[in-house]
Amino acid sequence: MEVRLPEPGDALTGVEMFAGLEPEVRQRVIAAAVPRTYRKGQLLFVENDPGESLIVLRRGAVAVFRTAPTGERAVLTVIRPPDVLGEVSLLDASTRSASAEAIEDCAALALSRPAFMELVHSNPRILDAVMRSLGGLIRRLTEQNADHVFLDLPGRVAKTLVRLAGESQAPMITIELNQSQLAEMAGGSRQSVNQAIGSFASRGWLRTEGRRIVVTDVAALRRRAGMNDR
Repeated sequence: MEVRLPEPGDALTGVEMFAGLEPEVRQRVIAAAVPRTYRKGQLLFVENDPGESLIVLRRGAVAVFRTAPTGERAVLTVIRPPDVLGEVSLLDASTRSASAEAIEDCAALALSRPAFMELVHSNPRILDAVMRSLGGLIRRLTEQNADHVFLDLPGRVAKTLVRLAGESQAPMITIELNQSQLAEMAGGSRQSVNQAIGSFASRGWLRTEGRRIVVTDVAALRRRAGMNDR
């Protein structure tokens, strides 16, 4: 799928958390941040790592997930530009509560915890954005719990695909996510997810191209997921 890149401007353009900062403050943040790149499949951090930095994603996509004692993974969300990740452990000075893996080649900025806390203390307006970010996280987790209660697996697969399609209005949307990763996001076995994908394909809602899924009827997937039409 197409990566939503920030609008032209500085490296923080489009990042809601920093939107209220004066230009000179934004430049100080950029100067304090460390550019990083991650290859597809590379881990950014893992559960229980020290929460040392806030990561501003500028290009690519990152899957945030938890790992069960059995080794099974549950993907909590997929982060795309211009979103951030890692803010929770920075605020409470605890270890990472989840792991993060690049599912596409990524470029990012890493802002250390001391620099981030100095920014928060000197610019109280940023707390509003931080609270909105945490509120969004809580709402997302609450919705995921409800989905596991009220939706069957095909419904969860359909909803996951709709979320990954994002706001694109293109007639065909390519999602760079293999079926194992999709199973981790929908909370089902790969075999069951494959069956759901096959059912959707037979209805003309999507097609598979190797490790890619090309969505051709987002509206139908929304209906299958019980989501309101826009």
